[in-house]
Amino acid sequence: MTQSPVGGASGVSRRPIQIGDRAARVLASELARHGGPKTGLLVGAAAGSATLAAAIDALLPDDRLTVVAASSGSGFGAAAALREHVERQGRWVTDRTRVVESLTEAEPADVVILAEPLAGSADEARAALADLTKLVNAGGVLTVVVPATRLPSGAADEVERQAALYGVGSDLVLRNVPPVRVHRLRHTPAHHAAAHNLLPALRPSSVPLTRGMNIDSNGVAAAGIALGLAALAKAARPKSKLWMVPALAAAPVAAFFRDPQRDVPEDTSAVVAASDGKVLGVERMHDKRFGDMEFLRIAVFLSVLDVHVNRAPVAGKVVDYFVEDGGYAAAMKPEAEHNVAAYTLLETAHGPVAVVQRTGLIARRIVQRAPVGSLLAKGERFGLIRFGSRTDVYLPADKAAPTVAPGDRVVGGATVIATWL
Repeated sequence: MTQSPVGGASGVSRRPIQIGDRAARVLASELARHGGPKTGLLVGAAAGSATLAAAIDALLPDDRLTVVAASSGSGFGAAAALREHVERQGRWVTDRTRVVESLTEAEPADVVILAEPLAGSADEARAALADLTKLVNAGGVLTVVVPATRLPSGAADEVERQAALYGVGSDLVLRNVPPVRVHRLRHTPAHHAAAHNLLPALRPSSVPLTRGMNIDSNGVAAAGIALGLAALAKAARPKSKLWMVPALAAAPVAAFFRDPQRDVPEDTSAVVAASDGKVLGVERMHDKRFGDMEFLRIAVFLSVLDVHVNRAPVAGKVVDYFVEDGGYAAAMKPEAEHNVAAYTLLETAHGPVAVVQRTGLIARRIVQRAPVGSLLAKGERFGLIRFGSRTDVYLPADKAAPTVAPGDRVVGGATVIATWL
């Protein structure tokens, strides 16, 4: 009987790593965001594990899930325990979940999840990933987890190498013991049409404050730095009130990185705003960066009071990303055309769509989190710009009609700024 490719000395970490609920949700996120029908393969699961529970929770009526027992178990006994656990979940789960004893019994799936953290040497990790990749359907995703450590690790280094070549997303889960990093790999290209069947991806580093409001991880870090400076100032000059300056700044700095939940319109003809802000311009134009096509460009200015998380205006596949050098003029002025800007080009059913993140007078840091090859759902978060800026959305001019005008206020991911003809 063929064992799991990550078993024992061939890849599983010798240090105990507990995959908690949050990490399990991240591991199963590709299953959860896929609208189905889909097939999933969970490798290295144990009865009652958080990862198995998250994978089962992601199932829809037309989905199918195959589960391979954890390598720490003993062949038939581990599979029997899994079957018993699945049967206790009820008829609905058992009808959609199949437990097998080894990978040789598994069929290729749209989403393959390795529930056991990879460790060991680079060669061992490479062999394990090669075996798992064979079980991923064309355009499918392989999700793996490694310890989030800066210490030398052959397995983690190999996964990072493959993520640089095939990665379509990576998340650091600090709220795990110990912290882990989850990588999503796509070794064969996906069609852009698949993005229409996806929900916006989970952002585990976005810290929830209330049911509808999160703080982006950049805000948590910035607020932590401000509080750290306050502590240092207090320790250095106990009698001075200087420490209050960074201490009082921590809350508004964190608020700048607020990340609210948004209800994305379900209308397939709707194009949504890429950011909050005020519409600066709606115009038809040519841009040499994208060839001879005529585009409808909708530019939105973000003040320091606006939400600065950027979202995909349409569902599509990221086919290019590049940054152009320039200045830092105020984002509401015409000179901002020549500011530093990041261009994300999407392939869609209606033709090429571009989202441009432009810096401003104060905003000089662009964050883009969607690698080339990744699929973005409409309204999905893909980056942010720090402290006042501008976003431009380019749509094929002959296929889209604007629904906003200069001066209008828009809400990222929710306001319809154009419709497909």
